Amino acid sequence: MPQVRGPLQGLRVVDTATLAAGPVVATAFGEFGADVIKVEQPGSGDPMRTWGERKDDVGLVWKSISRNKRCITLDLRHKDGQELFHRLLDVSDVVIFGNRPSALERWGLDWPSVHRAHPQVVMVHISGYGAGGPKSDRPGFGTLAEAMSGFAHLTGQPEGPPTLPPFMLADGVAGLATTYATMMALYHRDLHGGQGQLVDVNLIEPLARLIESATLTYDQLGVIPARLGNRLDASAPRNAYRTADGKWLAVSGASPNIAVRVFRAVERPDLAENPDYVDPVMRQHRAVEVDQVVAEWVGRHSLEEAMAVFERSEVAAAPVYDAAQLLTDDHLRARGTFVKVEDPDLGPVTVQAPVVRLSETPGRIDHLGRPLGADNEAVFGELLGVGAERMAALREAGTI
Repeated sequence: MPQVRGPLQGLRVVDTATLAAGPVVATAFGEFGADVIKVEQPGSGDPMRTWGERKDDVGLVWKSISRNKRCITLDLRHKDGQELFHRLLDVSDVVIFGNRPSALERWGLDWPSVHRAHPQVVMVHISGYGAGGPKSDRPGFGTLAEAMSGFAHLTGQPEGPPTLPPFMLADGVAGLATTYATMMALYHRDLHGGQGQLVDVNLIEPLARLIESATLTYDQLGVIPARLGNRLDASAPRNAYRTADGKWLAVSGASPNIAVRVFRAVERPDLAENPDYVDPVMRQHRAVEVDQVVAEWVGRHSLEEAMAVFERSEVAAAPVYDAAQLLTDDHLRARGTFVKVEDPDLGPVTVQAPVVRLSETPGRIDHLGRPLGADNEAVFGELLGVGAERMAALREAGTI
């Protein structure tokens, strides 16, 4: 029997989205065996190609987020481009868009049009604001979602400004939510005899769902939660603490048993026996004092000394890693969290392996992001049967 490449072998995904959210979905499918075809604008390609840090003018994030994808160029604004695109959808299962609704309507690629022509296709549309509502056609990026979701309001020091994350948080969370939603749509199609359907996700709602405690608190108590720095109003101690050698570690006292262990570890057995500090609700009222107790003890010890005590005491604590420390952690090394992949442009590149671990059909990385249009011949010529003369004419017209 031929070796099964992955649990999604036989599925074909067409990824037309740019930057992060939509491509994250396609990346997950590609890691587990789907044939992912990345469609980019001729000449310029996905802006992710030049986003962030670069080496030898090659975008580093692009290389990882476009792993296992075949890259083609196709201008969807051209009539010929739209005709080719429909031919591609004829042999595909999922199509991912990140465009504004008005652009999809102009190209005849809105949901009603796609569903009418390709009833088997699951159409994924990730946009800034989602379908419906007065903001649906506005341009939207993760930064705006991080602001509107309530995340920035809750993040930062109490007296400081709302804080935006220095990475693509909203895009990543939306991408992960959309991945499982797409799998549910495919399950319905394939197991229940359904047709393709629209998966509509915006960048705001998945992140807002993670911090729903804020809206619940306002709805039921009339209180708007404020910024607490590294504290958490449901747990104490919970903070990042500076060590004597200028490093940092984090501690979480999320359960009563762990909190008691913290008190004993920092040489305050009196607090471990005091109901006002053991009871979770009462302890919350003393969160500032608890933080000060832990901070003072940590501040008298080096990171190595403090972590040794916490580990012996089975305290939930961890060092605050930078990128170099993350790559050299012995536990993550044992799990194979990061792997080296040979790339023709950059040589060996260390990237994170597929996050999800499946015992029988694990994900894998066949290659990193490919050059713009690298797979035009394979997709248009071999898959769709476009002849050499027609290919030349499409190139001349700027369609591919």
